[in-house]
Parts: sequence; structure tokens; C-alpha cells
Amino acid sequence: MNNLQRLELETRGIKLEQDELSIYLQENDLQPFDEHNPSSATNKKRIYQSALSVLESIANDITRMKSVKVDDMSVSDFSDSIQSRIDQLERKIRTLKTDEQLQNESNFFMLFAD
Repeated sequence: MNNLQRLELETRGIKLEQDELSIYLQENDLQPFDEHNPSSATNKKRIYQSALSVLESIANDITRMKSVKVDDMSVSDFSDSIQSRIDQLERKIRTLKTDEQLQNESNFFMLFAD
């Protein structure tokens, strides 16, 4: 699975061209057709950051936010749902560590220094 396919998996149900998704990945320092490394914390964080960028772009699209009611769901419900997902992703991204941070972690704490 490459990074583009992983982003498509994360943003399932959102119809965007691969070129557009590639831009979001490149803005977050990922190459779309490079192999996705699921064991890399940095890669995972960047995928989530790309998905967050996609959702923020959709939330900024005024044409999607028109007052429309479809199948007992109004656009305000869509707006609330997408904002909720954006908030969830932001919290998750803040708590994720990069590979460097994981390597520098130590189980020891020095209370006193010489």
C-alpha cells in the first residue's frame, strides 16, 4: 500500500482526484507513491495531518455549506459532523509522537543533577 492509498483509506467517502490528494500528501512531506510504512510513527502522523488538511478544505467550501436538507440530514448536521471529526484528528495528531521523539524517550528520570 502506498501513501496515497492510505490517505484514501483515511478519507473514505470523500471524492477527490488523486492529484488533489497528492498535493495534500506533499504538503505534509510525504510522497504519494512511496510505500506506506505502518510502523513509522512519523509516517502515521503525517497521514493524519494530510487527512486533517482534506477535511479543513471541505469545511471551507461554501458550496457544500448551503442550506440544504437531504434524507433527514441538514447541512448544519454535516457541518457539525465534519467539525467534530476535525477536532478528533487535531487531538490525535497532538498526542502522536514522531520517530525521533520515540527514540529519545527514556524510562529514567533524573530528579537531582550534579
